[in-house]
Amino acid sequence: MDNSDSEKKKKINEVDLDEVLPIIGEFGRYQKLLLWLVCLPACIPCGFGAFNQLFMSDVPPHWCSEPQLYNFTAEQRKRIYEQSNVTQVKNGCMRYAVNWTEVLVSSEVHENLEQLVNESWPLEKCNSWEYDTSFVKSSIVIDFDLVCEHDIYPTVGLAALNLGGPIGVYFFGVLNDRIGRRKSYFLCLATLIVGSLLTACAMNFWWWAMSRVIVGLTIPAVYQIPFIISLELVGPNYRSFITVMTCMFYTLGLVLLSGVTYYVRNWVYLALATSTPFTLYFIYWWFLPESPRWLLAKGRIEEALKILETLARINGTVLPDSFKQKLKQKMMMERTLSEEKRLKEGPGVLALCRTPNMRLKTILITFNWFANDMVYIGLSYYGPSLGQNQYLSFLLSSVVEVPSCLVCWLLMDRWGRRWPLCLAMTLSGISCIVTVTLPPDAVITTLVLFLFSKFTISASFLIIYPFAGELYPTQLRGIGIGTSAYIAGLGLVLIPFINYLGRENLVLPLFIMGILSVIGGITGLRLPETLHYKLPQSVEEGEEFGKNWTMADCITCVPKRPSEHSNSYEDLTEKLEMSPTTETTAFATGSAGGRSKFTRQQSTMETPLDSSGVVKMTCWF
Repeated sequence: MDNSDSEKKKKINEVDLDEVLPIIGEFGRYQKLLLWLVCLPACIPCGFGAFNQLFMSDVPPHWCSEPQLYNFTAEQRKRIYEQSNVTQVKNGCMRYAVNWTEVLVSSEVHENLEQLVNESWPLEKCNSWEYDTSFVKSSIVIDFDLVCEHDIYPTVGLAALNLGGPIGVYFFGVLNDRIGRRKSYFLCLATLIVGSLLTACAMNFWWWAMSRVIVGLTIPAVYQIPFIISLELVGPNYRSFITVMTCMFYTLGLVLLSGVTYYVRNWVYLALATSTPFTLYFIYWWFLPESPRWLLAKGRIEEALKILETLARINGTVLPDSFKQKLKQKMMMERTLSEEKRLKEGPGVLALCRTPNMRLKTILITFNWFANDMVYIGLSYYGPSLGQNQYLSFLLSSVVEVPSCLVCWLLMDRWGRRWPLCLAMTLSGISCIVTVTLPPDAVITTLVLFLFSKFTISASFLIIYPFAGELYPTQLRGIGIGTSAYIAGLGLVLIPFINYLGRENLVLPLFIMGILSVIGGITGLRLPETLHYKLPQSVEEGEEFGKNWTMADCITCVPKRPSEHSNSYEDLTEKLEMSPTTETTAFATGSAGGRSKFTRQQSTMETPLDSSGVVKMTCWF
């Protein structure tokens, strides 16, 4: 290639959506209307589908059914078992193998049935049960008799929901890049609704569990797709703000869910109430645009320009003609380059562990991601079982995520990523472990410690994704994030079984999650800080980044700015280029320039790409 061709290619590559967005509006009226009325509300179904199952499988007080005693009240029959000193009888899994008709005939006491009980009577297994429906009106436990030897079945149902997640992220990620964000979202939403309808129609437990796998396929994809559309329609200065607001609306969905579950106590109606209203979202078909970046990546220039012209018109600006011409030239150039790219193979997943420093960072990142996922989801699942009111406990555990998100956002500006991650995970783990020392009747204190733990783990959960993206070099960033997130997602299949241990000991799951969180927080200190540093581009630079780590780096709480001649790489203060090989802005922080920004330091994270250079959605959220 001669000098003139090089200059021409360089000139064409200078054009970029992130350059024209400040002209036509980075966050103007068009983006605001789309964000507040379409994209953010579109994230709410994720929380509904992920956590409504907790209230479908409520376990009410139960006892063995005694047909011979149906002339007595349910309370009288219940007292026979509640006041027994035989554990199996008290738990409602065994009953006295006696003929109650003969016992009543031979006794003069009829009102206080518990006084007739002789604990030396032989025992037999229950084959049917009665349930106290004064608080839990309806659940799959009642309808399918999921108690005693079947009491692990609701836990299996939660594992089935989480099993669908990694499969769905991959499946809808492929669709997201092949048929576009818009069609993928509505297909994902339709899958969630169909899975919920099958849930409501379930005639037995296994039907119900399979329908939860279908719902799980859409989680977290139904959250990610509108999030990606929002990121790709605003300028780089507002992507951190978009990320925070998306998390806020996800939390709003959890708060709304706590209200719905309080008023809808029938599990069939709950499955319908938390899914069928979202059929109204199909109205968005006429309002939700396709991502212009995806259209440009696919070479559909005219469609992309039409959306950008609409964006400019609503924002009261005009799309420059020079941009249109340069864009067409660039797309032709990119098509040629993409053909060349197919002939080259980039570094694979083995490059993450080929060299010592990259191997150590990959292990630590993946373990911290795994610990964050396990503890965050585990505490979310465990919330309703703490306190005196499960609906209030779930509400409070959701609300604490709001200040957590804001505090985390501010701390990352000043303390970087490493120490906030360590402190958040360690404090979360310690508050979980402290619950073991509390007496069983300290319900309120346990709830307070739980809420503090949820507050801190929510903060670390927000840090780990951008931190991981900044630590992996650009060449490995997509495959690194995808690998770490996928392994962490598979770990979620285990967390329901850890929570299952709480049936016998309420604080045992909290102790396990606390230990995991503390270990994750402490090991996270071994990772190098990324605030103020230029990020590695190549695999070689990734191996060098943080290689000279010392104990002095470990105890440095406030990151120092590196010198101009320091061994650092990708300049975070340079402009962000959003080409068809799209890079998304991390949570990173800070401000530059004269106009208002929501971030002070921008860091770029290249998302996974397919062979044609299109953005892939592979992150477990």
